[in-house]
Amino acid sequence: MARRTKAEAAATREALLDAAEEVFLEKGVARTSLEQIARHAGVTRGAVYWHFRNKADLFQAMLGRVRMPFQELVAEIGDPSLVERPLEAIRLAILKGFERLEQPQYRRVHVILIHHCEVFGDIDPLAMQNEMADEACGALADYFACAARLGHLRDDLSPVIAAELMQAMLGGLFHDWLRNHERFSLVAKGRELVDTQLALMRRA
Repeated sequence: MARRTKAEAAATREALLDAAEEVFLEKGVARTSLEQIARHAGVTRGAVYWHFRNKADLFQAMLGRVRMPFQELVAEIGDPSLVERPLEAIRLAILKGFERLEQPQYRRVHVILIHHCEVFGDIDPLAMQNEMADEACGALADYFACAARLGHLRDDLSPVIAAELMQAMLGGLFHDWLRNHERFSLVAKGRELVDTQLALMRRA
């Protein structure tokens, strides 16, 4: 019985997060109440408070479902030889991230964060975007530093600048795609641009 109750609680939590995505996308985060989310999920408002302290807590949990730490993307590739091929690790991890972002849930949550979320309570969407970007840029810099130590990076390009260049390109591409995701494939265009940028950064 306890196991079934735990499973049911987990299912309710996921249903609330699914409902939050749909209502946030329709109404915007600031204009959405927990009662509206509960009603959309078909549960009571008390069920919301059982799982989440407040709307900010729910919002953070929603984002948590689509977070993609760079190191986790590399680990999921499952290729030990990437330790000696950091530029290829960067390439494959970015492409894996793009594959995720093309999934409806990942795209929907990022649309909410970037276009449908105002500052409210403990939630500052710009600060959250900056935190995610800084985390990704730091991870990229670590891999570019490894590439430099192995002699794979151009001598006149520092790992930090390489990471910032890649981050700027990725951010621009992602925002262009997010505005109208039907214009082009993020994976296909991303592969083309990432391969070109890495070729320019690679030591001859």
